Order: sequence, then C-alpha cells, then structure tokens
Amino acid sequence: MMFLRSRVQMLSSVAPAHQLAEVGIASGLHGLLLGLSGSLLSRTPAAGARHAGGFFAGPGSRYNQGMLRCLALWTALAAVLCAADSRIDHVTIAGSDLKQMQAKLAAVGIASIYGGAHSNHATEMALVSFPDGSYLELMGIQPKADAAAVAGHVWVKFLKENAGPCAWAMREKDLAAEVSRLKAAGIAVSAPVSSGRTRPDGVRLDWETSDVGGDTRGTFFPFLIQDRTPREQRAFPLGKPVTREFRGVTRVVIAVRNLDDAIERYRKAYGVPRPIKQVDKSFEGYLALLGDLPVVLAQPLNAGSWLTERIERFGEGPCAFVLGAVNPGHFKAASKTRWFGAGISWFDSEKLGWRLGFEAVR
Repeated sequence: MMFLRSRVQMLSSVAPAHQLAEVGIASGLHGLLLGLSGSLLSRTPAAGARHAGGFFAGPGSRYNQGMLRCLALWTALAAVLCAADSRIDHVTIAGSDLKQMQAKLAAVGIASIYGGAHSNHATEMALVSFPDGSYLELMGIQPKADAAAVAGHVWVKFLKENAGPCAWAMREKDLAAEVSRLKAAGIAVSAPVSSGRTRPDGVRLDWETSDVGGDTRGTFFPFLIQDRTPREQRAFPLGKPVTREFRGVTRVVIAVRNLDDAIERYRKAYGVPRPIKQVDKSFEGYLALLGDLPVVLAQPLNAGSWLTERIERFGEGPCAFVLGAVNPGHFKAASKTRWFGAGISWFDSEKLGWRLGFEAVR
C-alpha cells in the first residue's frame, strides 16, 4: 500500500467536492494543503521558535493564519476522508490482565467483547470494532500461559508492564506487493509469517503479517497484515461492529525521540509531503502531521515530559490513539485540545490507564 500516490499533480485552488472525488479525495486534499502551505512559506518569513530543523510559528503569525485556513478545509472533509478506507487494520493496547483492561475501558463508556486466545500459548485478546473495519485490540496474558512463550513474545515488556498503546497494523490486499514496494524504497521488511487464533465460537482465523522498519513489531512503523480467512470474521465476530458510537481509529500518535529524523523515515517509506507542525503544551510535545497518513508524530517538549519517560521505558512507538466519534457529547472528556485545526477530547487517562482521545466525525 502506498499513501499519497497522487492521480493529480497539485490543486492550485479550492476544488469542488465532486472534483476532489473524481481525482482522489486524499490526493486532492493533500495537493491543496501542500500548495497553499508552500505558497505561504514562500511569502512568509520563518516565525516562532526553531526546533529540530523545523519552525513552529506563533499563533498570530501569517503562517499560522494561512495554515488554519487550510486546516479548516481538512476538518470539513474529515468525514469524507474517514469514510474512505484508511487501511488501519487495528491498534493494540497491551497489559497483563485482559479482564481488568476491559473493565477500565467499560468505565469510560466503551464496551468490548472477548475475541479468544492466540495460538502462541501466551496471549489472549478482546476487541472493539468499528464501522470502517478498524478495531481496538486489548491484549493480555493468558491465565494459563506458557511462561517461555510469554518471555519470548515480541511485546513481553509492554504486556508485563501494562504499557497500554503498544502497536498498530495496516491491512493489505496484496501483502507481497507492499513488501516489495517498501524494500525497493530501502525500508527493511520481514518476510510474511503465518499466524492466527480461534474465536470462542470455534471459528478459525488465519492471517499473514510482515514487520516494517527493523524496530519492534508495529511500533515506529505499522506492521502489515493480510487475512487468509474472511476478514469480517476477525473484525466483526458478532457479524457487525461492536459499536457504532465511533466511526473508527482516526489517528495513531507515535512518540519519537527526534521529530525531524522520524519525519524523514516516514517520507522515505510512504512518500509523504512536508509536514504540518505545532506545539501542544498540554500534551507536552512537538507534533507533526504527515499528509493524509493517520499518524501524528510526537517529540517530548522537554526532559520532564511524560513522553520522555514513555520513550525511556518502551522506546519509540504508539503512545495514544484517537477515535472518530459520531456523537462526541455522549462521552465525558477529561481534557480537550486542538490539533491541526481539529478538536481532540481525551478520556480520563488515570481511570483508563492509558491515553485515548476522540474527535468529531460525521
């Protein structure tokens, strides 16, 4: 899968919605944003504090005013972009006790269902699936797990230390082709490996996965997954989404040591454009939005940031996830912020044990 493989070179002005659809919504919006931001940058002196090779403009600068106009369009079309296949397969939240994780998620208003034990004799899972096909996977250690299997699990540290956000996966229709594309781009990719689990109702699920980037599976880059049995049996064990309160997973927030280094790695792998950056003091991080990838990179704001501690414990990788909420008012927000022109609300991380946000979608 290749993000932003544009069918247009660039849009120089705001195109009607039907024209965006004709040329590819994501590609058209990316071109529009890049064109407008590039124009602004060419006319506007760098403003604000320089950080890691990029400028973070002050809130009253011409740069930010222009970017906010661009981002208003992004926000208005968020529902359309979400309706398009984002290709997020699932995101994984890891902990030692699955039932406790389910109870904490239920306490903030999100029910999950048990999905069964993995065939590795180490882990079991529960899930919350959404209408767009993505889902939250809660992964815990099996009550009678094989100790050696647990010790050898790729996410053993995340599981035993209740890390919460652990990994993410992108679904592929042609895993072999995507592996070849990434290798051609100079990105390390593992050969596909078969895996699976059996649902509590006895239905067998099988898939193949490949790891990307040479890091711990699904941390900095997503791991890739292709089903060998019908995917709906894995994502929709009830024959339908577990909830319709959320449209799907909209953003994967990845904690990184150096923002610009991380940006370059993503540009190499996925051809993403120059990012949009901002500072969020409440999140204690420098943030970067990479085109229409469902990714926000987050570098610690300072040595005292919770992101610094997170990276020291678990390395670079997911530190939070954001869901697209159909009716945001149905849920209690412990705090709110704005990212790239969109309002982000956060569930109570003390109650939940990890960071989960939501934003409005139609």
